[in-house]
Amino acid sequence: MNDVRVTKNVVWSGTWVAERLGVELAGDDGLRELLGLALRRNPRRAHLLVSNVLGKHVPQRPSVVRRSGYELGLRVRELLGPEEAARAVVLGYAETATALGHCVADGLGDAPYLHSTRRPVAGTAPAGGFEESHSHATSHLLLPEDPALLAGAGALVLVDDEFSTGNTVLNTVRALHARYPRERYVVVALVDLRAPADRHRLDAFAREIGARVDLVTAASGTVRLPDDVLERGRALVAEQEAAAARAGRDAQGAPVPAPRRERAPATPATSDTPATPVTRVDLGWPEGLPDGGRHGFTPAHRARLEAALPGLAERLAEALPAGARRVLVLGFEELMYAPLALGVALEGRLGSGTEVRYSTTTRSPVLAVDDPGYAIRTRLVFPAHDDPADGPGDRYAYNVAGGGFDAVVAVVDSAADTPALHAPGGLLAELAAHTGHVLLAVVPSYTPAPTPVPPPVPAHQEPPVLPEPLRGPAFSSYAPDDVGWLLQDLSDVTLEAPTEEREEAIQSGGAHYAESLPVEYQPSERYQELFRAALDASAARVALAVGTVTETVLAERGHAPGRDGGRPGRPVLVSLARAGTPVGVLMRRWARQRHGLDLPHYAVSIVRGRGIDANALRWLAAHHDPADVVFVDGWTGKGAITRELAEAVRKFEQAEGVSGFSPELAVLADPGSCVRTYGTREDYLIASACLNSTVSGLISRTVLRADLVGPDDYHGAKFYRELADADVSRDFVAAVAARFDEVREAVDLQVKEILSADRTPTWEGWAAVERISEEYGIHDVNLVKPGVGETTRVLLRRVPWKVLARAGAGADLDHVRLLAAQRGVPVEEVDGLPYTCVGLIHPRYTRGATGADGKAVTDA
Repeated sequence: MNDVRVTKNVVWSGTWVAERLGVELAGDDGLRELLGLALRRNPRRAHLLVSNVLGKHVPQRPSVVRRSGYELGLRVRELLGPEEAARAVVLGYAETATALGHCVADGLGDAPYLHSTRRPVAGTAPAGGFEESHSHATSHLLLPEDPALLAGAGALVLVDDEFSTGNTVLNTVRALHARYPRERYVVVALVDLRAPADRHRLDAFAREIGARVDLVTAASGTVRLPDDVLERGRALVAEQEAAAARAGRDAQGAPVPAPRRERAPATPATSDTPATPVTRVDLGWPEGLPDGGRHGFTPAHRARLEAALPGLAERLAEALPAGARRVLVLGFEELMYAPLALGVALEGRLGSGTEVRYSTTTRSPVLAVDDPGYAIRTRLVFPAHDDPADGPGDRYAYNVAGGGFDAVVAVVDSAADTPALHAPGGLLAELAAHTGHVLLAVVPSYTPAPTPVPPPVPAHQEPPVLPEPLRGPAFSSYAPDDVGWLLQDLSDVTLEAPTEEREEAIQSGGAHYAESLPVEYQPSERYQELFRAALDASAARVALAVGTVTETVLAERGHAPGRDGGRPGRPVLVSLARAGTPVGVLMRRWARQRHGLDLPHYAVSIVRGRGIDANALRWLAAHHDPADVVFVDGWTGKGAITRELAEAVRKFEQAEGVSGFSPELAVLADPGSCVRTYGTREDYLIASACLNSTVSGLISRTVLRADLVGPDDYHGAKFYRELADADVSRDFVAAVAARFDEVREAVDLQVKEILSADRTPTWEGWAAVERISEEYGIHDVNLVKPGVGETTRVLLRRVPWKVLARAGAGADLDHVRLLAAQRGVPVEEVDGLPYTCVGLIHPRYTRGATGADGKAVTDA
């Protein structure tokens, strides 16, 4: 295997890809020494930049990895000056840049450090979060132990391994600046490979927020791609996979070297299986010292670690086999800095007689090709072993097999020291097949004390009284008792933007979808006829689902003994505005018509990535028992809002000291199998999905923008009074309610079956969306909208790319086909589609872009 060093290599590790794809890496001297190239099975981006000094994919000397980040930190210190550097906070990105950020903080001097994480920690309230939309795992959490860590006025230093478009940084700064505004940001990366347009966009963003944004990098340049790079990339990957299959290699073309014969005897340990010979090393990690920056790492922590490192390295050195001349210290996903620090100390302890290398495992799948001119020569594949919040999956270790290591020291945190780690086929077994000795060093996972519940506010500082719900006819066309809107009226504010402008801003990271409104779609006469026909055809079917979900709610929540031992609980319907609101109105009508129950009904806002309106929950908790609240929505797609609701309720209860809200969601239709309470799991046309405000009380979708919604305000929405002539909100409710009597018996039978069945969500929809995202080269589940309702939303509000329709789908898709024809969107019939249809948002939209690669299609 090629030995990667920060010297001029005989063969550049990007040669193989560059020659076959025509990719050119141009820029500063030494850029090729920092980066190699690899392939990934991704129709939108064929190549992958592989750092030689990051210690993620390519084993490197630990001292080289640390020095690369430390020197960047020294440059940031010089840029800021001693006084400003002393007030700075460093923020690194999970998973790749967690150690790099630590090293930058080391070089900066006295700066505390925090890195984002994808691992939720019970009892720790997030101080924020953001999305990395084009990553394989997108959601980042910020979980500082000290809530004030990000609240200072000093510069925020953001550290990532590469700066390619700037989207992640924009998303981060936008999210944090709204909560913790400051005057200066410094972006640090090993390489800056932005296009000129991206450079201008960052400058414009800095002017927009009124802050200074500086950039510090080790090298800069550009990646030049031929026009047909995606087609060539797809063909090359297919060729490699076919060759691998013929040669008996692994699924991505990586050779499987023969296992080495020598083995170290296993040290007895209860968690180690006989099949995996492992020497467990007790590091003697200092008690209470964090394992990294997930919850913050202060200068005091740094001093404790530096003092302990000689002893830690001594224990590792003593456990190594005699005569070991090449040793790998292998970290684990986000746990990069502790293994790096151990590697640096071990390198110094062992001296020049033993070659020490450092790298880590990763979530990121990459094609492996055994060629000296290719950056990823081999890979190991093993199951996740830390019970990740997003479910099981494969994990990888690159350039370890065939690396000639006499011993591998696997460093994991205690949360990852599970049976899966030690099982046949797990990480330790895979390592044991490629080295004579495997050592396991477990660092205690640091968990902060639970976030304390804030004390009661003194009487003279009582929070402001929240306004009563808005009601029709002053706000919405529904009757006053149909629904109370826990929203603020923004009808006089201009919020609409052309669909194309919104899409470009959303996908570029320049804006969140909830900061503006799409121009309201005005249906043609033909489309209105389709709506009326769909309503006539589906009213009984919708009535059956309404009755079923309402009776299920009443059985589960409405007839249980009261908490005072007296009256039964009475559900309080809280619909998620706005798709859930017509459903909440209908459920209230069913309960009154069938049982004489007058159920309260309110509508609240929830925003993906921002959570539920906390002020609305405060009002509900003050006026109702939270245990009575039932959250209602129209339908599930992949289940993103289901997850958002559960996380938002958890955060609210933790922050407010209020308990009792159930995060469960009741929906009319659950084709994604994401909830336990539903009217049906079939994916069919619900007529209220055909239109926007004109079937939802003339209310817009909700708006959350910092200059309009203050900390004591409800989220906002508009009342489109001017569309009264086109309003069918009451017509829709009346048409469905008119069929209640005829479906009573069917409802009773269906409820009986549902209550006796296993209703555990299977999340089939999420799995299908991930599969479609990969198959169509989108690689962002947020751009895949499954189901009839979500597909309609794509066609009405976003920039659609194409529609996938289940082969043989009939009248349920008439309106979808009409909308698609009006917008010039192809409808592709697909066999075996788990939904009736799926809408795909344009995956790389800019105005003028028509292809999946984000480029315009021009005539030859």
